[in-house]
Amino acid sequence: MLSPIEHAPLAPHCTLRIGGPARYLVEATDEATVADAVQWAASRKLSVHVLGGGSNLVIADEGVDGLVLKIGLRGVTARDVPGAVEVTAAAGEPWDDFVRHTVERGWAGLECLSGIPGLVGATPIQNVGAYGQEVSDTLTAVRALDRESGRVVTLAPADCGFGYRDSLFKSRAPGRYIVLAVTYRLSPGGAPYLGYADIAREVGTASPSLPAVRETVIRVRRSKSMVLDAGDPNARSCGSFFLNPIVDGAALADIEARAAGLAMPRWPQPDGRVKLSAAWLIERAGFSRGQAEGPVGLSTRHTLAIVCHDGARARDVAAFARRVRAGVEQRFAVRLHPEPIFWGALSLD
Repeated sequence: MLSPIEHAPLAPHCTLRIGGPARYLVEATDEATVADAVQWAASRKLSVHVLGGGSNLVIADEGVDGLVLKIGLRGVTARDVPGAVEVTAAAGEPWDDFVRHTVERGWAGLECLSGIPGLVGATPIQNVGAYGQEVSDTLTAVRALDRESGRVVTLAPADCGFGYRDSLFKSRAPGRYIVLAVTYRLSPGGAPYLGYADIAREVGTASPSLPAVRETVIRVRRSKSMVLDAGDPNARSCGSFFLNPIVDGAALADIEARAAGLAMPRWPQPDGRVKLSAAWLIERAGFSRGQAEGPVGLSTRHTLAIVCHDGARARDVAAFARRVRAGVEQRFAVRLHPEPIFWGALSLD
């Protein structure tokens, strides 16, 4: 029998450690409980908010007026297919534990995604990526509960609408699907990916092992406070707070003119547009590492991360993020968009 917890604190469930309570909270450790919780909320005309690891989430100080469904489904299975192995992980599996599992078995395809916090179920929603790899490179299926039909469905990659840190689940049909499990096709004995210059340089050898690349990625992420570490003063963050903007040729020319000859990092995209570094834009707009406004500020190691300190509130995070965004827009005429999602009566607009 479903037993929702009333007025449940949510701050302990997110990496910023801020935000108000949920009107109701249910933790689901099996698919039947997920379905029951959705039906329970529908019968009471309550909104449903799916909670994973809370590492990409900003919760309003007033909390969430609805049902928060915490995903606790666990389990990993694998099967051999011609030339590959298909590995299915339940949505509640901790992502980095799962990546370590694949690396230890010599399955290439996820090694550059090491050290990323959160759960497996979030990876297709955000199309999680780092250092040249994205989950859409290897994902073959998403098992999900379709809230419109009430049925469990399997979506192929073509159904998922993947883009840069984007997907069907995030932007075109937000809230419709609750991810239950994700399947990835990996390469047994495959070579690690070394397409990102910083990682290739740091790893120090032309033919590194998968574990060596994983260790290098984690070391680089740790140097930027981009791994969860309770002893790190920058730990209370969402990681990268802003997406790297992707601009067309006309916008790029205007930005270059505003940059006044400064060497600006850029990455050409398949559609002819160019991806820019949000961190570079933030720094050149006059913001520096460790810069703070009260109990909220930028990480001392990375200008792309907004960090909470004692006494911080969600409204403080939003106000500081607006200030950073406005500074970049004034300097470069580029509007940065947030990477985390916002719950409750809170946004940057």
